[in-house]
Amino acid sequence: MTDPVRILVVDDSRLVRMALARNLKATFDVREEGDGEAAWQQLLLDHSIRAVISDLQMPKLDGAGLLQRVRASKQRRLQEMPFIVVSGEETEEERERMRILGASDFVTKGAGSAEILPRLNNLLALSAARENLEAERESKVHDDPASGLLSRKYLEHQSSQAMSHAVRAGGDLCIMVLGFDAFDRVRERLGPDLAERVALRFAKMLAGKVRTEDSLGHFGPGQFAIVAPGTSLSLFTNFAERVREAVEVAHVPVQGQPVHLTVSIGVASVPRDRTDSALALLELAGQRMREGMRAGGNRIVAGDGEPAKLRQIRLQRALELIAAQRSEVVRPHLGRLGVELLPLLNLMNRDLGLNLPMAEIERRFRDRTS
Repeated sequence: MTDPVRILVVDDSRLVRMALARNLKATFDVREEGDGEAAWQQLLLDHSIRAVISDLQMPKLDGAGLLQRVRASKQRRLQEMPFIVVSGEETEEERERMRILGASDFVTKGAGSAEILPRLNNLLALSAARENLEAERESKVHDDPASGLLSRKYLEHQSSQAMSHAVRAGGDLCIMVLGFDAFDRVRERLGPDLAERVALRFAKMLAGKVRTEDSLGHFGPGQFAIVAPGTSLSLFTNFAERVREAVEVAHVPVQGQPVHLTVSIGVASVPRDRTDSALALLELAGQRMREGMRAGGNRIVAGDGEPAKLRQIRLQRALELIAAQRSEVVRPHLGRLGVELLPLLNLMNRDLGLNLPMAEIERRFRDRTS
């Protein structure tokens, strides 16, 4: 007979701790602490603890501080440990802050075993599945051993695991598929082997930006996918935009010449996108990526009902792109950027006596925006 899983309950109220322990002790080995600092020391010393249930308002170190330490730890078991927050009267903004810090789930203060046990069991099952996948991952041969990226088939398996948990727990799951625009022309120019190596160099850059619980793998030639469990669509779309911008300004020297690439990104998520399987969600993200490519590339399609639009760039961004020798990315935006600069140009024209033909300049700018 195996020993019960050990859970750490953290709350400054002895009555609350007793109530939680009463709901859990039939299934789990429960340990208790009255503040975040004591809980942190317990987590460092006791490697058999598999999950934390913590209140937010506590002396010495509150729940948010404890969660930050856990997620920032150098120990992987702590980085990925299920962490359930006991919520009382917190605002939605406070709950979103806890999600960003890495909270796995929330339970209502005073909740009974009917609410707590299914959530805790689901999180522990997902944690065990992740550990098994990590063990498999280390023993598997990847598509490219040098890159360490997952194969398409293995990525589908990881998506299925994350989808099952999201459906059971009512959580979020986001998937991104990104592909290099006009990659066929890159392959013709560089040859298939060299083109794929260039794509993998960008993928390695991407690997440094994903969380430990996310999965990055191959989707197709010059195409990659990220599976991100427990991430809200708004946060994931912002991350997709940062990825798009990073690729836009990057250049990789190949045979002494810089190679400039852009990406189109498709994003799909549950519960918003109603799909019946993880494979369907992955394919939907791929379909949206292709929609972005057909619309001209270098854009994100998230299925919000809007057509794939070219992302507007700010003046500072335009200057960064020009400095990175990416003027071709700026050219479609020249008219709008010029209109934004008109007040400055008018001021310079008056104060510096430049005698610029402002009416003609404004007309040309506005013609480019129409």
